[in-house]
Amino acid sequence: MKILQLLAGLSTLTAALVRPLRWLSIVMVLLTFAIVILRYAFNSGGVLLQESVMYLHGTLFMLAIALGISDNTHVRVDILYSRHSPEQQAWSDLVGHLLFLLPVAGFMIWVSLPYVSNSWQILEGSSEVGGVPGVFLLKTLIPLTGVLLFCQGIAGIANILLVKLR
Repeated sequence: MKILQLLAGLSTLTAALVRPLRWLSIVMVLLTFAIVILRYAFNSGGVLLQESVMYLHGTLFMLAIALGISDNTHVRVDILYSRHSPEQQAWSDLVGHLLFLLPVAGFMIWVSLPYVSNSWQILEGSSEVGGVPGVFLLKTLIPLTGVLLFCQGIAGIANILLVKLR
């Protein structure tokens, strides 16, 4: 039981790490506003600012995927799920986590590591002149997302088992 409670706590850890990233959306809006003002009011612009918005967008959404699983706000095919009893929903969640979430998260990590490693070896930068010189950092979000999803899957399974064992 203690191990299950510890594993279920991964959900709290994931939320604590990811929730502050919500503020990136405000930064994205402000940067987009600045880009529009620069382009139309001053006939100027910058690839660095535009790519920064893209990086913030990627960071926010890649890392927030695990939070959607944690808060149970992710998209699911709700044709049958909503008609099930809470116990049947728990079984559906358990099977979904075991058969889909954990394997996909593991696959994301496994497949992306060589890709990210190559990017880090050359410290890959933007293909645009004046762009953000940290493409390797953006690519690092792929296995990190996989790790967060895997942790959230383990936490979800532990939560379901804790409820079932009571």
